Amino acid sequence: MEEANGNSRLGEENVVPAPIKLESFENITNYGRALLNTPLRLMDRVTARSSDEVELVDVKNRSQHKMKKTLSWWDLIWFGMGSVIGSGIFVLTGLEVKNTVGPAVVISYAVSGLSAMLSVFCYTEFAVEIPVAGGSFAYLRIELGEFAAFIASGNIILEYVIGGAAVSRSWTSYFATLCNQKSDKFVIVAHSLAHDYNKLDPIAVFVLAVTYTFAVFSTKGSSRLNYIASISHLLILMFIIVAGLSKADAENYSDFTPYGARGIFQSAAVLFFAYVGFDAVSTMAEETKNPGKDIPIGLIGSMTLTTFVYCMMGVTLCLMQKYSNVDEDAAFSVAFEAVGLKWAKYIVAIGALQGMTSVILVGAVGQARYLTHMARTHLLPSWLARVNEKTKTPVNATFVMFLATAIVAFFTSLDVLANLLSISTLFLFSLVALALLVRRYYVKGVTSRFDVMKFLGFIFLILGSSIGCSVYWSQTTGWIGYTILVPVWFVGTFGIWFFVPLAKKPKIWGVPLVPFLPSASIGINIFLLGTLDKKSFERFGVWTAILVVYYLLVGVHASYDIAKAQKEKEKLETKIESKMDEENGVSKNENHT
Repeated sequence: MEEANGNSRLGEENVVPAPIKLESFENITNYGRALLNTPLRLMDRVTARSSDEVELVDVKNRSQHKMKKTLSWWDLIWFGMGSVIGSGIFVLTGLEVKNTVGPAVVISYAVSGLSAMLSVFCYTEFAVEIPVAGGSFAYLRIELGEFAAFIASGNIILEYVIGGAAVSRSWTSYFATLCNQKSDKFVIVAHSLAHDYNKLDPIAVFVLAVTYTFAVFSTKGSSRLNYIASISHLLILMFIIVAGLSKADAENYSDFTPYGARGIFQSAAVLFFAYVGFDAVSTMAEETKNPGKDIPIGLIGSMTLTTFVYCMMGVTLCLMQKYSNVDEDAAFSVAFEAVGLKWAKYIVAIGALQGMTSVILVGAVGQARYLTHMARTHLLPSWLARVNEKTKTPVNATFVMFLATAIVAFFTSLDVLANLLSISTLFLFSLVALALLVRRYYVKGVTSRFDVMKFLGFIFLILGSSIGCSVYWSQTTGWIGYTILVPVWFVGTFGIWFFVPLAKKPKIWGVPLVPFLPSASIGINIFLLGTLDKKSFERFGVWTAILVVYYLLVGVHASYDIAKAQKEKEKLETKIESKMDEENGVSKNENHT
């Protein structure tokens, strides 16, 4: 029977499934009845967990056409670097150096880079084991349940939009410096609009339109354009480092930490946005030729190179120019002009434009695939899940992401966008690390109830101590609390390692030093969350509340209908298989044999 089931499953991969009707939304009467049953449906679906097989076969088949497997580790490395080098360096470095951290920005980049690398390891195991376009949404849906996956993924979609808008607006600033104009020259001021939303940027919208259009036509073509642009961009970055250090003035480093340790970690939390690109790379796993080999090399390799470049660029900027004189919008171009290398600012501007174009392009590719997989589960409209038959790309999802990003980029100023950037990413990466611990130590039907209780107790210690450190940092400048909270975190982590048996081992590639590495990822990410300002949490809370309302009014009912249809399908398949066995004269005893 196992062989029959396997053949049946393989056959399903080559058949376009019939569209699933959502009973709750067929008419107003059905929807009213569904709303009345919301509490019962919520209890049924809020902790409902998917499985590897469902995500890899059933959910993926709902796109009608398959995405083409064209990417190798070489493509992923350059996608990874292209997605991040440009956003952090050219968008946020000047802003953070001048207002938050000063020359100690190199430490901020190192801290956020360490946190990102820990998250990269967690993502890599998931992406190798579950190579689907949904990325973290699929991983969380399998391990933490549908509700947690939807809330976290809804927030990261918002962050994708904000990130793309921030990079495109910064593109306009660097383009202005390339044209020998002030960084805000091409921005149109609309005095009738609110202060932070009255600087209109049509160039940002044009840049987004061009890159998103290119992303629609070919993933492999986008990859080739990206790594050509990324290689030339990397050469320009090397020039910036060498030329900049030739004009270094050690006096600019005399006040290394003008804002103290608090500024370092607060800046690290904001600059963490610079590393968010690898999440977009994980969404390309479905189009990777050999996920077991290509994804680890691509993700870990790109993150290592990126962290090194970021730190060197931060050092170079602050040695060239005193932190208080750094330009917030076009930091490197203005710095070269200040040290007498006016001609070099044009090379910097070209490099910045190349880097930011790569960031927008990779973001366009990754965002659409994220949205596509969410739509495959019917938590979003199913037409977003469609893959175009000719281009083999998710055209509808790409257009929707472009529209949202373009609207935000057109109206919203860069400083407002910067405050919104990192909170959703840190929240999501904490959940992915937690999901990895759940994957390794809990398997339904395998893990005993006593082991589950031990595991939950130790997880409580890890989360509690991490949140405690975060709150303690935000409320006081003391250090005594850490002497209590850090040992509590260690007890929780050591307890899982020593007292809870592993329930599942990775089949192909696994994170080393489990549970210590994912536990450290949880701790650092939550700690960095505590360094963000109050407004970031307020906006995060408002958007999360909107997502919860949407889930209660739409998502839970669509999910319930899909689960119901899936159960009916499985019952029908079981009946058909039983009937076929009877017709073939297969007895129950022969089946057991």
